[in-house]
Amino acid sequence: SLWHNPELLSDIQDGYSVSGHLLVCFSSGYFIHDSLDIIFSRQSRSSWEYLVHHAMAISAFLSLIITGRFLVAAVLLLLVEVSNIFLTVRMLLKMSNVPSPALYEANKYVNLVMYFAFRLAPQAYLTWYFLRYVEVQGQGAFLTTTLLLLDAMILMYFSRLLRSDFFPSLRKGSAERDVDGEKFLID
Repeated sequence: SLWHNPELLSDIQDGYSVSGHLLVCFSSGYFIHDSLDIIFSRQSRSSWEYLVHHAMAISAFLSLIITGRFLVAAVLLLLVEVSNIFLTVRMLLKMSNVPSPALYEANKYVNLVMYFAFRLAPQAYLTWYFLRYVEVQGQGAFLTTTLLLLDAMILMYFSRLLRSDFFPSLRKGSAERDVDGEKFLID
């Protein structure tokens, strides 16, 4: 969407493209489906953070779909999904207990770079933008609050990632964890 319509970046509040709208609609459907999957597979207790994250994303995205405002902000936030590729590779490597740690080590550093580029940077930019330019009433207030809560979650996940991959001695009680039951929220 941004590749084909780079002019969207000049109007975060009112910019619109059909591809961006469809992307946000599709992503909302994914978040709804994933939430239902977590609930129906009885993983709610171990995945409650994902459910909170999904609820915030769904409510924010639905408000964007209904009003047609802040669509570009949603598209920018969806850049975080690029970093999920490397987070998923990380999880799969941990689950498979790959004998050679070289692949995990390489992914660890690529994952860190992608986390900064596609998760922290867009989130920080949008937080700055909303705090500086968006009216703090109505939809603007709702989206700013949601964005700040997502900031807290992303920073919490980032600290867990750093502790797990770069400072394992700082992990609390890591030997006692049930990796499958916690869906890698901690590790």
